Amino acid sequence: MPEASKPYLAFDLGAESGRAVLGRLNSGVITTEEVHRFPNGPVEQAGSLHWDVTRLWLELRRALSRLEDLEIGGIGVDAWGVDYALLGERGNLLQDPYHYRDQRTDGVMEVVLAKVSKSEIYEKTGIQFMPINTLFQLCAAKRDTPGLLKSARKLLTIPDLFHYWLTGTPVCEFTNATTTQMVDPRTRTWSCGLMKRLDLPAELPAEIVEPGTLIGNLSEKVAPKGALFGTPVIAPASHDTGSAVAAVVARDGTAFLSSGTWSLIGVELDSPVINDDSLRLNFTNEGGVCGTTRFLKNVMGLWMLQCCRHCWEREGDMYEYRELMELATREPELGSLVDPDDELFLHPSDMPRAIDSFCERTQQPRPITPGAYARTILESLALKYRQVIDRLERLVQQPIRQIRIIGGGSKNSLLNQFTADATGRRVLAGPAEATALGNIGMQILATGKATSLSEVRAIIDRSFPTEICEPRETDKWERHFTRFKHYTEMAYA
Repeated sequence: MPEASKPYLAFDLGAESGRAVLGRLNSGVITTEEVHRFPNGPVEQAGSLHWDVTRLWLELRRALSRLEDLEIGGIGVDAWGVDYALLGERGNLLQDPYHYRDQRTDGVMEVVLAKVSKSEIYEKTGIQFMPINTLFQLCAAKRDTPGLLKSARKLLTIPDLFHYWLTGTPVCEFTNATTTQMVDPRTRTWSCGLMKRLDLPAELPAEIVEPGTLIGNLSEKVAPKGALFGTPVIAPASHDTGSAVAAVVARDGTAFLSSGTWSLIGVELDSPVINDDSLRLNFTNEGGVCGTTRFLKNVMGLWMLQCCRHCWEREGDMYEYRELMELATREPELGSLVDPDDELFLHPSDMPRAIDSFCERTQQPRPITPGAYARTILESLALKYRQVIDRLERLVQQPIRQIRIIGGGSKNSLLNQFTADATGRRVLAGPAEATALGNIGMQILATGKATSLSEVRAIIDRSFPTEICEPRETDKWERHFTRFKHYTEMAYA
């Protein structure tokens, strides 16, 4: 097979599912094919939440077995951030990685900030403060399982673990490493001084490599013979949002909104923004591709709706997302509103009850029907996006005229329209496959099949057209935005 026609394989691991996607570049257009999909989710072990990475590894191997007769130009893995794996002295996995929603980090951030101030940590890392960040997870591990941490020889983030199992080379890719809150965004190296201040083993994290780095070739243990033998394994932007943003242009008046379990809203910059205002508003500087920075803020996202569906399912009521969207359109507009980032919604056992609790606290009627809960979530998300976009404009000192929604949530037409209405800005929706496309795009760039990031993005744009939503009834949404701001009661100390 000619080199130019070899497809690229992207493993895209999400909080609910994982996929193996083949991307082919022919005549300047990318086509994709999903060759394997599998569920993902936390498992409970001894009262704690963990990721079943052994099962995920089995699914990756299954995908490779389906492609064993195909020559592939490259393989890359992207996944979620903040969670980590510990390797022992023989390179063995010491424990299934903790899930970021495990409650072991409750209260840890406050303990850490009593030792090192918020301003000092932010100055060194530029990362927003969330209790799920790796920094706080490691401090919880040091408190709860010091022997395990002491026996570890290497720390890898989740996609790095799979790259390691594919090649035998332990490295940490930069974009995902930044989510740990242990990386200096200016030098793009580990902030060893910060780790030492907190008595964490600074030598533990593996060497950082930039996206587009050839990590190694597919191990003989994984592909001992056949067409896959020796396939290059290339680090994409291994943080899933990093890959999604790599697929699109998000600067010069356009913000990105990566919509899924989490919503991440921001812009691509040439350098980090680290100042008193960005600290106060809890914005983050995550690593981008080709020397860029993703300046953004996390919002809770469609996690709330996912949890509601799971609660209703336990009660015997099954609702597909499309059905919930239809039910939501039948409910009154802008009724009850909630702050998606309230701690009530981080890991509740019953999400509808958590929404009820917020409504009671803010003296609003609680939603009654599944459609009303869905509408409350979607309208609240749209208003939260407005709040974040307004603050983003002030921080980067540039007007934001349109919002590029990418990821699985870009297929939610109702939320897309609510976002346009609430923000008063044009919305460009798509591609839904941005994460896999950004993964594949960086492999294309790394192997010389494109000469620049802008060329990669142009290829993706012409291959996957967007849907446009223009804002409507913005005056009505403006009135309710004032009300929403009262409910959020957001405090930045």
